[in-house]
Amino acid sequence: MSEKLANAAPLGLLGFGLTTVLLNLTNIGAFPIGSMILAMGLVYGGIAQVLVGIMEYRRGNTFGTTAFTSYGLFWLSLVALIVLPSTTFFTGISAPTATATGAYFFMWGIFSLAMIFGTLKANRALQFVFTSVTALFFLLAARDLTGNMALLGNFSIGTLAGYEGIICGISAIYLGIAEVINETNKKTILPIWPHSQISN
Repeated sequence: MSEKLANAAPLGLLGFGLTTVLLNLTNIGAFPIGSMILAMGLVYGGIAQVLVGIMEYRRGNTFGTTAFTSYGLFWLSLVALIVLPSTTFFTGISAPTATATGAYFFMWGIFSLAMIFGTLKANRALQFVFTSVTALFFLLAARDLTGNMALLGNFSIGTLAGYEGIICGISAIYLGIAEVINETNKKTILPIWPHSQISN
């Protein structure tokens, strides 16, 4: 008898989506970065996604393993970037410069851009998640490399990145919930526009 394994992807999508929305609320000035963001990034955005990546490995899903583990480690590294300079345990670690964080986000943008090609035969909802997270990383890189250049009045690249990031996070939340609800009901309740249905 073959062992039936649960689909861990919704957990990873929700961990990514909820944390992304909350972080980008700080980018639009809703509230400052504090322990809530750091805790979400550490636990739900970070650890949960790494665990999902391990579960996707068990399912033989190379794309899921690479994506969820990588983005989980992204959240863990982002928390480390914020926390390490203010700790007394590690001495002599300075906060990253704007150029360094710009390079950091740019490389994550390159990674996400490459991962889009892994979604081309997946559903359109997943394609949107990866396209929007790619745009988010490049906007964050542009924010840091340009000194958060103003686009229109007080509306800056960072603010644009914040709103785009909220849309990105909501799309991941939608896909995660849709996969749970559709699988539970054994029919499509929330559409995710599978590739096979669109191409036929």
